[in-house]
Amino acid sequence: AATAALSAAVVGGYLLLKKGGGEEGEKKNSSSETPTAASEGSRRPAYLLAGDVGGTNARLALHSSDGTKAPLYERTIRNAEVLTSKASNFEYDVLEPFLTEAFASVAGGKGGFDRGDVYACVAVAGPVISNRAVMTNLKDVKMADLTEGETYELVIDGGTIECATKGSLANVVTCKLVNDFVGLGYGSLDLDLSAESTEVVELIPGSRALLSETEGGKTGPKACVGAGTGLGECYLTLNALAPGAGYECYPSEGGHTEFAPRSDLEVELLEHLRHKFAQKHRVSVERVVSGKGLANVYEFLTTKFPDKVEPSIHDEFAKAGDMQGRVIGVNSSKGSGHTLCVQAMEIMMGAYGSEVGSAALKFIPTGGMFVAGGLTPKNIDYIRGADSPFLRAYKDKGRVSPVLETVPLFAVMTEDLGLRGARVCAQAVYDAKHC
Repeated sequence: AATAALSAAVVGGYLLLKKGGGEEGEKKNSSSETPTAASEGSRRPAYLLAGDVGGTNARLALHSSDGTKAPLYERTIRNAEVLTSKASNFEYDVLEPFLTEAFASVAGGKGGFDRGDVYACVAVAGPVISNRAVMTNLKDVKMADLTEGETYELVIDGGTIECATKGSLANVVTCKLVNDFVGLGYGSLDLDLSAESTEVVELIPGSRALLSETEGGKTGPKACVGAGTGLGECYLTLNALAPGAGYECYPSEGGHTEFAPRSDLEVELLEHLRHKFAQKHRVSVERVVSGKGLANVYEFLTTKFPDKVEPSIHDEFAKAGDMQGRVIGVNSSKGSGHTLCVQAMEIMMGAYGSEVGSAALKFIPTGGMFVAGGLTPKNIDYIRGADSPFLRAYKDKGRVSPVLETVPLFAVMTEDLGLRGARVCAQAVYDAKHC
């Protein structure tokens, strides 16, 4: 018997294979088989659903499956507004209402969009195991029926969504979950890197030329490091089994490798953090390079230089809870005169640049190193420029520093990278089923 033809795509490090005759055991009847000349006119529409779910918001977008980047319909939903009791769930309190709203949207014409098959990918802020994620870091979500000390867990299960038969979820053919930083990695493939683009800042002059004029730039590995609430890292390589499928992204826990102090003051910082977090031997770099890390650095500086503490800022810092890093960031603009805030930012950005440089040495991403995360566009003046704390530390790699000259380096200025990456993933899943 002849061997069935295979098509392939890779999402989140998983190779998706499809037999030429269709997927065996598909749980819903889909009307979106590969079209033929005779069936093209009657084929019902297919859509991509992209999602980026964090602790505060769920960002969702419905796209055409024809590769168009602009969404047909997009909405940001505050978790606290829809997750109001222990019975609340992602499927029917977030996803189904969005799809119903999107299909009915006036953007699709007088009657809304024609309903069709939906291929979904959702990037989730947390580990994804067996296409399932459990989120416990929800912010501002208050439930009257939640007892004291009880924690609400938001479970997002791709298999449950695929098997749903009620309402608009019945249209979902497949739902792939990926870690949020894998979403950022795939989002880097969607960036406009042209000289006119405002989506990225070229941190090393000539980075665009390296991408377009060298073989390594066109086909080499890519990497993404981003600081926000935490510190995430991922890398991408061309799919070895099916190069035509493009790049595949792999998560890592690089943000939890050791913080390496680079000055006597930073050695003292390390000792401070070891005692604070009860660590005998090491502290992860995320304890320094992140929003919470910035707060940790400032806290250390107040104990080291108590005479430089500004009472008004320190009082605001003490009352800010999870937003302490934001207080320091807002008061750290150059020339502000807030000495400890500026010094904390310089230390954090130096550690950030050092970690990005270390990641570049590990991956040698000749296809591009992308510095992403919420802290990047907000603090770009500490990142760009040959004399910035970030770039000085990035380049300071001793005898192997010349290796970094082969790595195109960009700062990502857009904050929708995770949602865009989810669309890239959903497109890959759709294409694997219809090529």
